[in-house]
Amino acid sequence: MALAIRTAVIADLPALRAIFRAASLGNAGDREALLAHPDALVLDGANIAAGRTRVACHGGDAVGFVTVLVDGASAEVEDLFVAPASMRQGIATALVRDACERADAEGARRLEVTANDHALAFYLACGFVEVGLVRTAFGEGRRMWRPAP
Repeated sequence: MALAIRTAVIADLPALRAIFRAASLGNAGDREALLAHPDALVLDGANIAAGRTRVACHGGDAVGFVTVLVDGASAEVEDLFVAPASMRQGIATALVRDACERADAEGARRLEVTANDHALAFYLACGFVEVGLVRTAFGEGRRMWRPAP
């Protein structure tokens, strides 16, 4: 079956929460800090309700999602998560491609993200370039961007 990407709806929230938690805790380097701050593992439905989240489905089941916040000429990847059992199958890359297309359609010219070290190689492979370092709640993050179209 082919991967389908569509706008998430509130009914998707339980599945997206499960993906968010499993993918977040799946990275051993982040697990301890996240478990020490359980509020960081809570995905609320505000971005879904606002139509800013896209969900990737395979066979009708949610396998990943991306949330993009557009602000004028730039757009920010707020969330990008794939279910651990579905990783390394091109789903995150397809979601980034979809995010670029949607950001471009809304007038953004660049897509930005703050990446942690374990996601750096992925974002570089997707055409992002590193432009600096920023402080995050869990340490240093790498600020990156790529053209939206």
